[in-house]
Amino acid sequence: MDATTFILFGATGDLAKRKIYPALFNLFIDGKLPQAFSVFGLGRRELTDETFRANVGQALRSFSRREANDDEAVSRFLSAFSYSVLHIDREDDYANLLRLVEQREAALNAAPNRMFYLSVGPEFFTTIAANVKSSGLGSADGWKRLVIEKPFGHDLQSARELNEQLSRSFEEHEVFRIDHYLGKPMVQKLEILQQANPVLQALWTNRHIANVQITANETVGVEERAGYYDHVGAVRDMFQNHMLQLLMMLAIHLPNNSTSDDVRLRKKKVMEAVVPLPKENVALQVIRGQYAEGTIQGKPVVGYKSEPGIAETSTNDTFIAARLEIDDYFWRGVPFYIRTGKRMAEKSTRIVIEFKEPLKQPALALDDSKTPNLLVFEISPNEGITLQLNTRDPQQKDEFKPMHVNFHTSEQDVPEAYENLIGDALRGDPTFFSHWDEVELAWKWVQPILDAFAENLVPLHSYAAGSYGPAASDELLAKDGYRWRFDAEPEQPNETKAGENYAYHANH
Repeated sequence: MDATTFILFGATGDLAKRKIYPALFNLFIDGKLPQAFSVFGLGRRELTDETFRANVGQALRSFSRREANDDEAVSRFLSAFSYSVLHIDREDDYANLLRLVEQREAALNAAPNRMFYLSVGPEFFTTIAANVKSSGLGSADGWKRLVIEKPFGHDLQSARELNEQLSRSFEEHEVFRIDHYLGKPMVQKLEILQQANPVLQALWTNRHIANVQITANETVGVEERAGYYDHVGAVRDMFQNHMLQLLMMLAIHLPNNSTSDDVRLRKKKVMEAVVPLPKENVALQVIRGQYAEGTIQGKPVVGYKSEPGIAETSTNDTFIAARLEIDDYFWRGVPFYIRTGKRMAEKSTRIVIEFKEPLKQPALALDDSKTPNLLVFEISPNEGITLQLNTRDPQQKDEFKPMHVNFHTSEQDVPEAYENLIGDALRGDPTFFSHWDEVELAWKWVQPILDAFAENLVPLHSYAAGSYGPAASDELLAKDGYRWRFDAEPEQPNETKAGENYAYHANH
């Protein structure tokens, strides 16, 4: 790998401690960092290098998926770290940083390849990018890359303005927009599963698929994020980015040996084919909800308006469900249902593919005693793929019962999302990052929803904490003859019987 200087803005923040430092450490343990590698942590606080390294070491002990108990390895890892005070709008601080970076690169005889990771609020992105350019930090005889976190704008216009400002300092191929859902191992496997499995390739069309359901449930409320969350809601916090990225990753059809450019092009084509939703029709296809008091894991919790920092008059959405259609050759006529919410009954992220039933069989969708054939991708908290197939019950000849074929990934040593994404950024692989054209198209589709919410054209439904959202969300699917799958714990066979349940455990 190329020699790299990793320059981290917001080095004393929570994201750095919980995600970035553990990710770098596990990449180091796996031999996935360059031999010549340096980290410059930046912040407003006065810290010595020794104190900074001690703080990073504590973060590893608290948050790394692997125990940081090898003192020699930890010491070697931390030797790459140094700290510099930097005020984001102070040009002299950037000049001082450039001097330190050049000294370190010269000492290592390393090429001036520099990655700028902005673990700060989006309001600081353009100031930092402009100062990186004007100071000369980004104009060395090597590559430069800018890694930024969501939110990328708060609506279509602000996203376009932010992108235009960033493009003055960095070219599009140098910008790596992190969406941590794209770093989840199961999401990254969707690409390989389609390419490597002719069976899936053949089934991945409207000829065989009845509907697709994408769900991201959270049991937590707003926690300490009230000041931020009450201005963004579920539609901005989750739907516009994470959920639509899952839609794109699922719906693409990739050629064998596809490149990152292929993935980008196919994702863009999917998003372009999503049927636009006019503002006046939003209420027909989008359900808006806000959690009331209820019970989570046996404990009573307050409603959203009773959370600290939330006004009693707040109409912010904590739940959104939407029905989308993709008007292309592969997916025309297949409804995609997407939902996400806080204070739900369980923490889970899953994709459910519901297959069409043979024409001679009666519709099974709303019959609780029978379930259709399903392909389920469990993304979190536990990874796995389940194929649920109907077979005739050997004891009740006129009845059908589901057979489960389970593929579970070993939970040991599975890289976390930030490991995958930071490793990809270090290699310059943009496959699992959000490109500007995808971001813009996603905002373009979501903008009428934001407008409809702002004008109160969509009812705000209340739902009990600990439920699966408002009843209107179920009605959204019922109008098409479907229902949400796995809203209750799926019934599993009491014992394994030959021919009824097969489990395959993958150790990769």
